[in-house]
Amino acid sequence: MRTGLVIGVAVAAGLLGLVAALLGSGPGPLLRTDAGQRVAQAALQAAAPAAPEGVATARRGAAVPGFTVPALDGDAYALPGDFAGRPLLVNLWASWCAPCIEEMPELDRYARSQGAEGTRVLGIALDDADAVRAFLERIPVDYPQALDVPGPADAGVRLGNPRGVLPYSVLISADGRLLKTRIGPFEHGEIDAWARH
Repeated sequence: MRTGLVIGVAVAAGLLGLVAALLGSGPGPLLRTDAGQRVAQAALQAAAPAAPEGVATARRGAAVPGFTVPALDGDAYALPGDFAGRPLLVNLWASWCAPCIEEMPELDRYARSQGAEGTRVLGIALDDADAVRAFLERIPVDYPQALDVPGPADAGVRLGNPRGVLPYSVLISADGRLLKTRIGPFEHGEIDAWARH
C-alpha cells in the first residue's frame, strides 16, 4: 500500500513538472526529443482526416510510397526513387512560414556539409512558384527545391503530415524507408545529431 502511494506521488509530481515546463516554455523542449516527436506525430495523425482514396502515406520504418513532385526548375523528382542509394532529408516549407525561413540557413549549412557521399537535402515548398523564386533570390540555398500545391494529397500528407504543419521534415534511408519525422524547425547544429541513423 505504501509503495503504491509513493509511486502515485512520484507520477503526479512528474506530470506537474511536465505541465509547468510546457506552460513556462511551450512544447519546444518536448518536441526536441524523439519521444516528443513520436507523440506529436501520433496526435496529428489521430486528429487528421483520412487521406483521399488512392493516396498512400508514409509510416515510420516502412518503405515510402512513391510519388512525384515538380522541381522548381521545371523537371520533376520521383520520391524516393530518384534519391536511392543515399539518405535523404526532405524539408517541407513555405515562403510565408516564419519558422521555415529561420531554419533555411541551417538546412543549407547541413546540405553543404554532406559532400558527395552524405545525406542529400530536398526542399519541397507548399507554395506559389513565383513566391518561392522571389524568396530564394533573397535567401538562396544550395540544395534542390520542388513545389507542390497544398491540399489533401500534397507531399506533406504523403510523407506523414496529414495536418499540414510547417516546417515538417523527414529522413528517408538509402533504401527508401521512412526513418524519422520532425515537426517544427531545426535550431543551429541540431540537424547533425537528428540525421544520424
